[in-house]
Amino acid sequence: MVIGNGSFGVVYQAKLCDTGEMVAIKKVLQDKRFKNRELQIMKRLDHCNIVKLKFFFYSSGDKKDEVYLNLVLEYIPDTVYKVARHYSKLRQTIPINYIKLYMYQLFRSLAYIHSLGICHRDIKPQNLLLNPETGVLKLCDFGSAKTLIKGEPNVSYICSRYYRAPELIFGAIDYTTKIDVWSAGCVLAELMLGQPIFPGDSGVDQLVEIIKVLGTPTREQIREMNPNYTEFKFPQIKSHPWSKVFRMRTPAEAVELVSVLLEYTPSLRVSPLQACAHAFFDELRDPLHRLPNGRSLPPLFNFTQLELSAAGSLKSALIPKHLKDSVGSGNEASAASGGPSTPENINPDSPSHPSSSTTSRQPSNEIV
Repeated sequence: MVIGNGSFGVVYQAKLCDTGEMVAIKKVLQDKRFKNRELQIMKRLDHCNIVKLKFFFYSSGDKKDEVYLNLVLEYIPDTVYKVARHYSKLRQTIPINYIKLYMYQLFRSLAYIHSLGICHRDIKPQNLLLNPETGVLKLCDFGSAKTLIKGEPNVSYICSRYYRAPELIFGAIDYTTKIDVWSAGCVLAELMLGQPIFPGDSGVDQLVEIIKVLGTPTREQIREMNPNYTEFKFPQIKSHPWSKVFRMRTPAEAVELVSVLLEYTPSLRVSPLQACAHAFFDELRDPLHRLPNGRSLPPLFNFTQLELSAAGSLKSALIPKHLKDSVGSGNEASAASGGPSTPENINPDSPSHPSSSTTSRQPSNEIV
């Protein structure tokens, strides 16, 4: 069954014949003109808030020399986008407890990939998978992801509209992982507002929407985003107070967090780990806190040594008091469920290849 498609490929829901396990298979046409970074990046990732790559294989298409890469991923039924749309149809916003839970896990996934030098470059609600029963969020779709190397140029036309950082709109090619932080700030604001904070059909439209809230960027801020635009004449607009952007009942900590994520100057945006340590998420650190359905929270503090090594002075704020003795003892790595074991590069024609049944085996002309 097809469960998603787009400009690069098609995603099927499938069942592994030997175990009966449900999986998602992302089928991508291998274009010899472009590097396929997704597989290389997915093989490096091992984190409880990132979708798990189980294995991969290649298959041939209808045309001669047509080769497809098939990524076999864990199947997760929902997305933040679907959940937000459900509440929107009811003319409601997602309960703040869920927003805290989802955003915390998103920031944790970003902290992990950024520590490896990887920038996702397409953070949006559609790429945040959710298990509605357990409350676990997993970041998916690394089709636009790239390991950023200082001094090496990157394309600026990246990231979905509404979530594009202003430096991308300005055409910067030397951006940092802070573009993901901006996108995450847009997601947080959208979940609280019930609609995108910076809608727009073009880069100019979006820039206008950003300026309406943040005000006209100063010359220094423009220089930090893209020095080529410092002489450009922008309409002079005052910033709109964040407290007036959101409803009166919005918690002050939520508004404050948005304000430090959506900064013009990339270096002034907080890091994902700083976001995790923010007071907005303190409720999650309460040992008595439960999901609205009464269940216990999913693992949120099973930090690995890699995560803790990047935390520095934030460590004391990140780890709840009741867990301080157990985290950092070496047991946390085994507790971090959800990371992939090394995927196998299996020949689909070999007897060892786990057969899978999908409702459609035809290569699609639509690409994700």
